[in-house]
Amino acid sequence: MGCLNRKDLGLLAIRLGTGGVLVAHGAQKLFGWFGGGGLDATAQAMEAMGFRPGRPSALAAGLGEAGGGALLALGAATPAAGAAAAGAMAGAVAVHSPSGFFAMQGGYEYPAYLGFVAAGLGLAGPGRYSVDHITGHRLDRPATLLLAFAASAVAAGVVVGRRERVVAERAEEGEGEE
Repeated sequence: MGCLNRKDLGLLAIRLGTGGVLVAHGAQKLFGWFGGGGLDATAQAMEAMGFRPGRPSALAAGLGEAGGGALLALGAATPAAGAAAAGAMAGAVAVHSPSGFFAMQGGYEYPAYLGFVAAGLGLAGPGRYSVDHITGHRLDRPATLLLAFAASAVAAGVVVGRRERVVAERAEEGEGEE
């Protein structure tokens, strides 16, 4: 293949594909693009799913997806990008988990896959064909990786835990999960 490195081309392909999908999903939430509801409708949906308050939850989910996805696609601040996208997907997994694993039954297969790929890219690094490589990996350091993944795990744990309490309270009151 000459001067092209297959591993780096593979990382580029995975970054562009996964990042593009995440950007599209985030744009649905934030701007209503690609058939999405936009921030107001997403905020209402987030409230109905037990994420409170709805608007900040919708904004965080949209930014985690769109921002994390854009940074992953560019290979910029890759550890933070992967951690942000994986954290956003943790919330989606929590919503879909009652339906089981497979997406055909409404399960968490797809958001889990996106989260694992984003996390894997954050851990593996962006490869040679990336903004991080061009900038000397200033935002792709071990400390950035540890801090980003720790912060994302804590934030996802708090958000998902808070949602689970809301869902449990609704179940006790007879509302059930929407």
